[in-house]
Amino acid sequence: MKKQQPQISEDKILETSWELLREEGIEKFSLRRLAERLGIQAPSLYWYFKSKQDLYQRLANQISKMILEEFHSEGDWKEQLTELAVTVRSVLSRYPCSTQLMMMTLPHEPDIIRFTNRMLLCVEATPLEQDQKMQVVTTLVNYVFYFVLDDYQHERNVSAMFKDQGALPGEEMIRLLDSMSESEAGLFRRMFKNGLFELMGTDGAFEFGLKLILLGIEQVIKERESLRT
Repeated sequence: MKKQQPQISEDKILETSWELLREEGIEKFSLRRLAERLGIQAPSLYWYFKSKQDLYQRLANQISKMILEEFHSEGDWKEQLTELAVTVRSVLSRYPCSTQLMMMTLPHEPDIIRFTNRMLLCVEATPLEQDQKMQVVTTLVNYVFYFVLDDYQHERNVSAMFKDQGALPGEEMIRLLDSMSESEAGLFRRMFKNGLFELMGTDGAFEFGLKLILLGIEQVIKERESLRT
């Protein structure tokens, strides 16, 4: 009896892509591995996606759609940007490698365009120039992207080091810092031993960084308004 071809769909391909990205990371992701996971031949994927980049675009579009669905804020520009940052971080954190996908793709998908437009609407009522409004949302979203990416990569590095060396990286770091002089690493050593670097990736660290950005935007707006009077 001829072996039946597995039934696949675009949704199934996207779902399986997320599973593979979660397990192996974007570095090992390939259409060949994806096809193997789906139980099909790699050329079959080209009926749905022209290339790996085309698949990445669609995955990024999915993320943008989820952000739009979860983002709800009708307050002033500061409240909207705060809620936007929190929502973007929440969605990206649930989908490993989604940050890289958002950074590797172009805004050539409908929901990515809608996402960009919604970000701009957050600051449309401010007295900022159009290019400044774009810079505001670009700065904010880049902050969130790199915050999530840094936390994700840190966890992967810790896991890899523990697997390779059988010890947590903090132990190796303390030995290295203790071998260095006060002028070379004194302040860094004290901060590290006091646990300050354990705050990296936490809600508190995220909120503080976001506060710095919002205060900077607020200051620019005040300067713009003072020029008008």
